Amino acid sequence: MSGTTADRRTGRTRRTRYALCGLSNRGLSLFALPLLGLDATGTRRAEPSELTEVSEHGELVAILDVDAERVRAFGDLTSTNVPYYAPAEFDRMVDEVDPDVVLVTSPDATHAIYAIAALRRDRDVITEKPMAASCAQVREMLAAERASRGSIRVAHNLRYTERNRQLKRMLLDGAVGRVTSVELTWSVDTYHGSSYFHRWNRERRISGGLSIHKACHHFDMVNWLVGDVPQQVFAYGALNYYGPNSPHRPDPDSAADPDLVGPRRGCPYHQRWLADGDVPEDDHLKPRTGLGGLPYTVQYPPGTRNWIYDEAIDIEDTYSAVVRYRSGASLSYSVLFSGGWEGYRLAINGTHGRLETCSIDFRDGKGETPESGQIVHYPMFEPARRHDVAGGEGGHGGADPLIRHDLLLGPSKESLDLRIPADSREGALAVAMGEAVWRSVADNRPYLIDELLDETART
Repeated sequence: MSGTTADRRTGRTRRTRYALCGLSNRGLSLFALPLLGLDATGTRRAEPSELTEVSEHGELVAILDVDAERVRAFGDLTSTNVPYYAPAEFDRMVDEVDPDVVLVTSPDATHAIYAIAALRRDRDVITEKPMAASCAQVREMLAAERASRGSIRVAHNLRYTERNRQLKRMLLDGAVGRVTSVELTWSVDTYHGSSYFHRWNRERRISGGLSIHKACHHFDMVNWLVGDVPQQVFAYGALNYYGPNSPHRPDPDSAADPDLVGPRRGCPYHQRWLADGDVPEDDHLKPRTGLGGLPYTVQYPPGTRNWIYDEAIDIEDTYSAVVRYRSGASLSYSVLFSGGWEGYRLAINGTHGRLETCSIDFRDGKGETPESGQIVHYPMFEPARRHDVAGGEGGHGGADPLIRHDLLLGPSKESLDLRIPADSREGALAVAMGEAVWRSVADNRPYLIDELLDETART
């Protein structure tokens, strides 16, 4: 999809029309504000920029969201009047504003609802990762895509970081030969990790669990880097840090009401939030807000509060998994959501060498470790070589402007050369790996990817 398209009624060239389903923080930053030519503060910059280019080639013609108050606040922030539709009004929205592309950035379990509705109207779909919250939804989406003139693209932004693009170039150039194994350790620190457990992500029915919502990022990154298709997954996992049995939960006798100031002060995670200034003492009495100060009145009603030790939490916070690929290569993967640092360590082994890199950030003012700025290449029979990693400008390590360009204006030559854009098949594989992980944990057995996707992901 290029930045312009032919009008369905007149055949004349026009800016591509986008309808946004889900006014989330991600929907705001990646799509809504840039399509309006605005930065994160809702300000229009005078000088030409990437945001200017996006708004010149595309326009935001509708917002569909469950929270009318949040959409009104968005209009106030941006001084715009983009038409608003409730979730049940999808078809009326399509009839009235005639979007070319439907952008889906709502909670994970709703991705399939809007994507399928768009495909049935022969519209293209761009969905935030994960593609869906379950393999059952993925199967329905793939079937709808096969029956439609529209297509699905998935916003897997880890492919776009400078580090990963550099790794991909080295792998394509044969730096390690044929890949034999991958080692990936991911740590989500106590600030970031705990945030998932006072939001909707903590319920599997909405997010698919963190093995889908978060780890699909990691799985897709590896699949793309090694250019292979996962075949089988086995995993262990548990809820170790959060939930009612957490070793960090304050004394139950004093914490019967989690909104009491005393017990909350006794919670080390809450102290971490306070240290960063993000969670005020009376957070449960005010509307929760996100980017631009927009409220989440429907999703998180004032007066109610999710506690990271609630009984409602039904997902894991720790995983160890092994993945076999069709080529015979394997991945050993581990992730925890209460780590002492934020980031990952990655090694890729092959028949002719090894690549190592890491991205480690200590959120205590020390910043990234020096080794985070390098990729180390160990040729099999030669001395090690160190390659510097250039920093990127923009969100997610410089990935956001690049993925937005590819999705809204068309893929760059580099993106095509490195096979970066993710289609529905690749999105499906990442979800299937995440579901295989939590199902393996629950059932104590390996899962075949084809078993979960009913062979729809076969080449």
